[in-house]
Amino acid sequence: MPLSLEQALEEACMLIADTSTLVRVVLSGRRRNMQTQHERIDIRPVEIKGSILLQLTHSDGRATTTKNINAETKTILELLTSGYANITVDSLDGSMSVRVTKSGDAQVHYEKKTLVQDFAHDKKKERLLDPSDPFLLEVGITDHKGQIKPSKNDKYKQVEEFLRLLAPTLNSAIEAGQIEKPTKEKPLSIVDLGCGHAYLTFAAHQYLRSVGMNVHVTGIDIRPASRDRNNAIATSLGISQTITFKAEEIATTTAQQADIAIALHACDTATDDAIAWAVNGGAKLLLIAPCCHHDIQKQMDQIPEPWGALTKFGVMKERMGDLLTDALRAQILRIVGYRVEVIEFIGGEHTPRNIMIRAVKTGAQPDAIDIDRYREITSQWGIVPALSKKIPTFTIG
Repeated sequence: MPLSLEQALEEACMLIADTSTLVRVVLSGRRRNMQTQHERIDIRPVEIKGSILLQLTHSDGRATTTKNINAETKTILELLTSGYANITVDSLDGSMSVRVTKSGDAQVHYEKKTLVQDFAHDKKKERLLDPSDPFLLEVGITDHKGQIKPSKNDKYKQVEEFLRLLAPTLNSAIEAGQIEKPTKEKPLSIVDLGCGHAYLTFAAHQYLRSVGMNVHVTGIDIRPASRDRNNAIATSLGISQTITFKAEEIATTTAQQADIAIALHACDTATDDAIAWAVNGGAKLLLIAPCCHHDIQKQMDQIPEPWGALTKFGVMKERMGDLLTDALRAQILRIVGYRVEVIEFIGGEHTPRNIMIRAVKTGAQPDAIDIDRYREITSQWGIVPALSKKIPTFTIG
């Protein structure tokens, strides 16, 4: 018989509390009109000093945090009712999945399968990128011994951390139904806008294929030399059927759409071109790391008070321009139907350009306060974001 939401959550709670059979729990997605503290929480039983506890793991895109709690029903139920739309509970003999619909109902699915438990709590952090992967040698990150070159350590770290952000965000979007589960006939499509030497392009392709995901990746860069070099690498690696490169400007690329759009450090308004291309093409997930922000800085002629005390110093005015640019980009994305976060995806010691705009398309109507804030900021500062002129569907009337 169908279960009410309350009954489904109570059953999930009982399965989680039974640590003798529990294998893993995943909480992801967000219920309508509710906020969650973390985008995703992974839970598994661990043995510590002879006792079985629940280990909670979550990531903010920069660091992974773990916490151990007692398997008490009250605590577990608080987690299950904290706003997550997707709850998956794996036990030794099967899996229970609960999806909370927009109307607040529960869609429950059971699957019979045989799983095993692992109570070890001190696991070594695994690299997502195998240093021996041939592509790392081809793009110049490793040497012939499979060792990361000292001069490329920061680049390797950037790509590795980007993948640590991509992986859970993509999995959550698929579980929430925001991105269709990839198949051989319809692989996940990714476009890297402004790919340059394609460190990230190849990394995303190789990592996702390594976890069994069907994917097709396209790299866009204005330089023909980059296109030719990267296509030659793809051919030498035998992956040219699933990764291709084009020499085109982002604003006029012949690529039309993708499930995921990524752009790492596209300069100035090239970042706006990347965001606009993604939005106009209906991309479901955007991962954008902006670079320099000259456009808004040039428009900052009439500074509203009391901000004149800050912007009279050149370096502070420049940073204020950076913040205004990315804040307005995030605001525009909210208004056109995306859930948006702005996070630090890697430590500043690796790159000073470490801000990441992460946006997932939900199609939700914008809150009036988001439109009001956009109007107030642009009016007070007398600025017009380049992005606002590149998205035909962006209206605040």
